[in-house]
Amino acid sequence: MSDARQHIVYPVSRKVDHIDVIHGVEVPDPYRWLEDPDSEETKAWVEDQNRVTFGYLGEIKARSWLQQRLTKLWDFEKYGIPFQRGDRYFYSRNSGLQNQSVLYTLTDLEGEFRVLLDPNTLSDDGTIALSGTAITEDGKLMAYGLSTSGSDWQEWHVRDVETGEDLPDLIKWVKFSGAAWTKDGKGFFYSRYDEPNEATKLEDVNYYQKLYYHQLGQPQSENVLIYERPDHKEWMFTGNVTDDGRYLIISVGRGTDPKNLLFYRDLSEPESPVVELIGEFEASYSSIDNDGSRFWFLTDLDAPRSRIIAIDVERPNRANWEEVIPEAAEVLEDVGILYNRFVVNYLQDARSLVNIFDLDGTFVREVKLPGIGSVRGFDGQRHDRETFYMFTGFTTSGTIYHYDMVTDESTIYRQPQVDFDPADYETQQILYSSKDGTKVPMFITHKKGLPLDGNNPTYLYGYGGFNISLTPNFSISNLVWMEMGGVSAVPNLRGGGEYGEEWHQAGTKLQKQNVFDDFIAAAEWLIDRKYTNSAKLAIGGGSNGGLLVGACMTQRPDLFAAVLPAVGVLDMLRFHKFTIGWAWCSDYGSPDDPEEFKALYAYSPLHNLKPGTAYPATLITTADHDDRVVPAHSFKFAAALQEAHEGENPVLIRIETKAGHGGGKPTAKMIEEIADQFAFLVRVMDMKIEN
Repeated sequence: MSDARQHIVYPVSRKVDHIDVIHGVEVPDPYRWLEDPDSEETKAWVEDQNRVTFGYLGEIKARSWLQQRLTKLWDFEKYGIPFQRGDRYFYSRNSGLQNQSVLYTLTDLEGEFRVLLDPNTLSDDGTIALSGTAITEDGKLMAYGLSTSGSDWQEWHVRDVETGEDLPDLIKWVKFSGAAWTKDGKGFFYSRYDEPNEATKLEDVNYYQKLYYHQLGQPQSENVLIYERPDHKEWMFTGNVTDDGRYLIISVGRGTDPKNLLFYRDLSEPESPVVELIGEFEASYSSIDNDGSRFWFLTDLDAPRSRIIAIDVERPNRANWEEVIPEAAEVLEDVGILYNRFVVNYLQDARSLVNIFDLDGTFVREVKLPGIGSVRGFDGQRHDRETFYMFTGFTTSGTIYHYDMVTDESTIYRQPQVDFDPADYETQQILYSSKDGTKVPMFITHKKGLPLDGNNPTYLYGYGGFNISLTPNFSISNLVWMEMGGVSAVPNLRGGGEYGEEWHQAGTKLQKQNVFDDFIAAAEWLIDRKYTNSAKLAIGGGSNGGLLVGACMTQRPDLFAAVLPAVGVLDMLRFHKFTIGWAWCSDYGSPDDPEEFKALYAYSPLHNLKPGTAYPATLITTADHDDRVVPAHSFKFAAALQEAHEGENPVLIRIETKAGHGGGKPTAKMIEEIADQFAFLVRVMDMKIEN
């Protein structure tokens, strides 16, 4: 018997006789009390669970080696994408193991850089993170947001770039918002919520966001309310100022639904009204730039893979709209204007393709990328002739390139040096058939010369939701996994954005089961093709990906050896009752709708655990300050799983403190968590590693 299957005595999770009646269906919720993270009983439960979990992990010999190896490989310089404002450049850098990256400024690309903001000095344990920045056009002032312990709540400050000193300005109760400076640098627009109850701010539902203008030097209480809609509590506002400074563009969204409204305000006219340009939630619209009253928009209206259109706000009738760049076979992901040309980032089978067009839509050229991978960047302003981008792949660390818009030349600006040889590994992209015959792509990466003997430890990672695409990305954790002889597999499930809005919608609401079918089919393909077997197959995912693996383990407990649900959405009948959870109804559907309730109840991981079932070895991870997916999801699922599970496979929960949904998590905490997850897999899958 493997030592993974030694008997574990789990903490007792008290059950209560609580039953909800939803659309006539009685739904027991015996662990409802775990929804209160601040009660003494919940705190004691967390301590007891962590004691068992860390006791188990502490017995794994490979754990210390994994942490050392991760730490050694993680210790390399990491760079953010530089950008220019005024006569200055700005970029972030992490020397290797710093808990938070440091923001620098410099006046010459090859000159001396100066620290502008070091978040590591703001807390002893690295749990205060820089969550957003906005620089004035002249590069002299920076608005910046700070997040504490991973919370989505932010406080914004203003710093003088030249002196490095903060101004007295303080903006609080900001969430899901950046800052947009006016062209004169005298103030900025931002969105906030009303001040929450301090005791329950990490759980309470977030409604009624409002758009404000902050004038430098003013107390927040005197900020000007630009727009609110008390008749639509779920509307959220993003304000952006056009490069010419004339217009405020207001994008109105309903949570995570890609469909939005677009309003604008003429800033050249004092007290000008907010004008509704797009007044129906029919498609997504994103403002690119404008020539006077003529605006370019990226939209998926009548184009699920997106296109570029032009609208003159002085002639806004739809009959006057123009198509500038039509929908292509590839998904149009992002677009900007540099050197008076469109720079368009496409996704071609989940890989980046960048094309340049004239402003009339005439194709100019394809940007020669360094290889097959993912690209971010190409940011800048209308007349910039230079820009930067980051290129990364499964075995290529994030390399920064300087790109000349005139000469079409890419030159390496910063290249991280990681202690491994990419030539030792290979990546392939395959297509497999899902349950309904849909062809789904999957990336598979491993050491060269891997024997297809059906016995390789394999980590299958997925997401499948919210129009988010999983593209090639470099990861130290994947590298360590492959060093140990593991296979890394990443399928591009329906629900994501890899093939446009139709692909996204095919994995939402009443069709969410397609996502789980796609993932299960990926697992079966890997087994059928002799990459692995069920005793060597682990699955993992975070947030919506936590839901993915939670649903798959309840539907096919026989198929997997181990499951790692991280900060998962696991109670599909109450997710909408906490913080921003209501916003996910666009993807999941609402439990308040009778038909959507049936679909949610049918796959909700918490509600589909069957007593007496032998579930895979499971390590649930969450954090006590997660105010995106509140920890109650993981708490209740862990309690129910430990009760329902039969057999000696460990089912544990690891609860991080002073951390949130993942954003801004200190490097040290990330390394510790990954080492624990991999140590768990080494033990339960009886992996042999040389160390």
